[in-house]
Amino acid sequence: MDEKIAVLGKPVLVELVKAAQKKGMIGSKGNWKQFLTVYDKQFGPTLSDPAKRSVDTLGSFLKTFSQEDDVKFLEKILQCRSTVEELKEIAKEVEFPEQRLVCLTLEHPQYLLDYLFPSHEEGWLVTKLSKSKKTVRSPALVAIDCEMVLCEDGTEALVRVCVVDRNLQVKLNKIVNPNKAVADYRTEITGLTAEDLDGVTCSLVDVQKSMKKLLSHGAILVGHGLNNDMQALKLDHARVIDTSLIFKYADESNFRRPSLKNLCKAVLGYEVRKTGDPHNCVDDACAAMKLVLAKLESGFDNVIPLVHEDVPVIERSKLLLHRVPVNVPSEELHKIVPGDFTIEIKTNKKAGGDKYSAFAIFKNQQEANQAFESVDGNKEKDSSGLPQICASFQLDSGMSGSIYVRKMAHDDPLCQISSRKRPLQVEETTAESKKLNSDRVVVEQTEAGSDACDDHVKEIKRLKQELKQRDEEISCLNKLVVALTRKQGL
Repeated sequence: MDEKIAVLGKPVLVELVKAAQKKGMIGSKGNWKQFLTVYDKQFGPTLSDPAKRSVDTLGSFLKTFSQEDDVKFLEKILQCRSTVEELKEIAKEVEFPEQRLVCLTLEHPQYLLDYLFPSHEEGWLVTKLSKSKKTVRSPALVAIDCEMVLCEDGTEALVRVCVVDRNLQVKLNKIVNPNKAVADYRTEITGLTAEDLDGVTCSLVDVQKSMKKLLSHGAILVGHGLNNDMQALKLDHARVIDTSLIFKYADESNFRRPSLKNLCKAVLGYEVRKTGDPHNCVDDACAAMKLVLAKLESGFDNVIPLVHEDVPVIERSKLLLHRVPVNVPSEELHKIVPGDFTIEIKTNKKAGGDKYSAFAIFKNQQEANQAFESVDGNKEKDSSGLPQICASFQLDSGMSGSIYVRKMAHDDPLCQISSRKRPLQVEETTAESKKLNSDRVVVEQTEAGSDACDDHVKEIKRLKQELKQRDEEISCLNKLVVALTRKQGL
């Protein structure tokens, strides 16, 4: 592995380090920040962004990993990158709309982090990337949706799967026996209880055999948050379209990934499910397929405006505490996050790892916001664009580390108010215009005012982003000045 690292370019090294950070990997000199403390006496972890570090520093960190599982993980990333590049080369030779959507998925910054499956482990089905022209030219699409239960051993197990073809015909619809003791059937999501599994003989292996047949002729696998379904299926398939990655917001600074519910409402014009209803695998698989077909019809460069999802008031009074080390007791979280709150442990969708998540529940949104602003750390955004802070801690026991504190809603009340009120304003204007017999004039004025408001909002966002970048540059320069001053003994 060391030889491979020595010849890799900086973008790949940055990618590897970020993946190691996300996975919480610890080498012979600790995690990334601990390594920087030892390796770089001058700046230490103050410049922790891998992209701002030298090739030598990145390579030296990656060479601290010698455990077999860590090496396999890093090699899997390189293998995944190689597959992505191979598919891109194929796309140049075999250009057709479905393949372009595959490339949109592969080119998303989140792809490599989400689709790094441990497919070298026992029990995984890996479909080979065929180079035959007939296979790579296949425009066949199959969409999938799965539901999982939480087992007593802390892992997740597949409990339901549905696959539909391009014509929305159901090709597979099965309840699956987890063959493990179940701790939580997640009935509110899966719609299943213990009684529903009585007499069920279909296993994960049976489903994998069915999937192998469905994908055997180069079919493209479609889904929303597809990596979660593939993880549950223990399936590694190269040609995929993830509908959470191929749609763009009109606001290019908004990198959050839309939910299936949001996309169906904005793109397809219907509610995929009512709030509180359990998921329906057939409906969700069909929705993912419809979204892909809509994208194929509307074009690849078209930006489809997405409505803001309203977050209930009760949810806004919470903060999500995630990537919490399992050896940090939940009661110790009160020493890391300020404020008066109760703790609710969150069911871990990736159970069995060395991290867990919890909700800090405050009396109201104002107290939650105040606590968030009081957390010591750098404010950033998660993969969905939600505000979060990486907070370092050192407990009385001497234990140290970091957790992430995240808000439940976006810092964008102006746009949320605008998106909710605009239809009401049009209705009121229409009613008024009927009385005045000037419907067209008033509606045009309303739309013009709305466009002007949107322009102002975009300009405010742009200026905020510019100020944030300048603040970061100034902060880095100040740190450099302090370090150089200390070094020169001034």
